[in-house]
Amino acid sequence: MPQEISVSYQAIKSKVYRLIDALVVGEKNEAEVQESIRRWWDLIHPADRPIAQKYLLMVLGRSASALDAVGDGLFSAGGAENAYSQQLNTHMPKRPLDRMVKEAGVRSAV
Repeated sequence: MPQEISVSYQAIKSKVYRLIDALVVGEKNEAEVQESIRRWWDLIHPADRPIAQKYLLMVLGRSASALDAVGDGLFSAGGAENAYSQQLNTHMPKRPLDRMVKEAGVRSAV
């Protein structure tokens, strides 16, 4: 019997934040996070995927805004301009969030 996956906003936010935390503390690398999301997505019933996608994109958008706010706060504090811009250039995602939003619906049910 397939595992039942909750698609509530809170459950999805919790999943995303756990993955972000695992990446930040070094428990997982980017490839492992991507694979974890793929496996999680495959467990979601196809009928529940539209709402799961909606909530996932909301969480990702808000998370990106929060990270931008943290970076902007550091930048506006002064003295960190070079370190901040260097970190941004080193760790910027390979593809912007708006592209992820466009591609999010590409995977279809098997």
